[in-house]
Amino acid sequence: MTPVWEYFLPDYISYWIAAGIPKFVRIFWYFVIFELTRYISIDFLIAFYFKITEKRRSKKWMTARNKLFAENPLISIIIPGKNEGPHLFKLTKSLAEQTYKHFELIIVDDGSNDDTPTIGKNLERLGLIHTFLRNEMRGGKASAANLALRYSKGKIVVHLDADCSFDCDAIENIIIPFYMDDKIGAVGGNVKVRNYRDSLCAKLQAIEYLKTVSIGRIITSTLGIYKIISGAFGAFRMDVLDKVGGWDIGPGLDGDITVKIRKSGYKTVFSPTAICLTNAPSKFKVLTKQRLRWDKSIIRFRVRKHKDVYFPHQGFSWSNFFALFENVFYNVVLDLTWWIYIIDMVLNYSSSLDFIIYMNLTLYFCVGFVQMTSIYIFSERRKEELYLWRYLPLMSLYTGLYLRFVRSRAYIDEWFFRKSYDDPWNPVKSSSQAKANGF
Repeated sequence: MTPVWEYFLPDYISYWIAAGIPKFVRIFWYFVIFELTRYISIDFLIAFYFKITEKRRSKKWMTARNKLFAENPLISIIIPGKNEGPHLFKLTKSLAEQTYKHFELIIVDDGSNDDTPTIGKNLERLGLIHTFLRNEMRGGKASAANLALRYSKGKIVVHLDADCSFDCDAIENIIIPFYMDDKIGAVGGNVKVRNYRDSLCAKLQAIEYLKTVSIGRIITSTLGIYKIISGAFGAFRMDVLDKVGGWDIGPGLDGDITVKIRKSGYKTVFSPTAICLTNAPSKFKVLTKQRLRWDKSIIRFRVRKHKDVYFPHQGFSWSNFFALFENVFYNVVLDLTWWIYIIDMVLNYSSSLDFIIYMNLTLYFCVGFVQMTSIYIFSERRKEELYLWRYLPLMSLYTGLYLRFVRSRAYIDEWFFRKSYDDPWNPVKSSSQAKANGF
């Protein structure tokens, strides 16, 4: 006799109940083996670990904070960029409200063709920034950051993007970890989307940032495999930057310098309470260009430039191996595996494709809500971020299809054609030099 509750279930749910667990696992092996482990099991294990170690971490944090304010070191805040003039006054206002006050502010204009030079010089004249520098000819973001580095006098360098704003304790919270462990060479801030109400594109990115940055980087930092200090908000020891030679030509310079620091024997950690708000692309056309650039850098830097971390040598480190392996595996390898999964379904289960598609959407829908629960546990903006929950049903299409197609195209372009060297994000002369030197 059929149970009463089955009459209220959609046909595709009833179909999979009748199919049984072995067939379910065979059909949805990609979800069960990879997605469920990656996004649910690990997330909640780390959340549980954070909860039981909260008191110990809080005590260690306060001890480090006391050391920071007792020493009160000079911090160099550098902001390299092109055509960032309209953002500069808001940025200086945000930084003036910081709880940590002992810093110098250095802005580098990388060959802007708007009124950025006039705005920057006026801010310097009014004493709102300490130093304004300009590259008359554009050299790229790495060139501008390295120029700022030459003028920096601080013990710690904080690299910011000009279009960001910060919680009032953000600078303090990104510096404190340096006083918790002498082996920490760089600290990443927690970047969230500020303009999430502007468009659907921005809303989906806001959810993505919560998952991959706010939670994802807590996890990798806790596991000791944190591998990217965001250029929007990252802090570095000056002596460590000198040792690794500053930034190399990008795109992908954020992840590149993080790997260089790790390979030099230093730890990189994430500070979830150092909150930075940034504007994400509000149109999918602009977002596609951004993600193509980001995804090409995985092949260029993590597969080619730093391939030595995968092989035994005198300076080999298992933590560096797993940091890069995790990134390449969950992005490049699983992207290829997903296509294999699609081919498997089409060739072997074409008659059940409608049931498979509906069930996949349901599984990812449920996982999205479970993930947001773990995000809710960590978040300091719970009321604001509740607004995003209504858009969770669209995330399976956004991350599972849109971003996957973009990644696949980027990997092919970079693997076979090295398209990153043609990206207009860098001036031609810089990309040509990078290509010649194998960067």
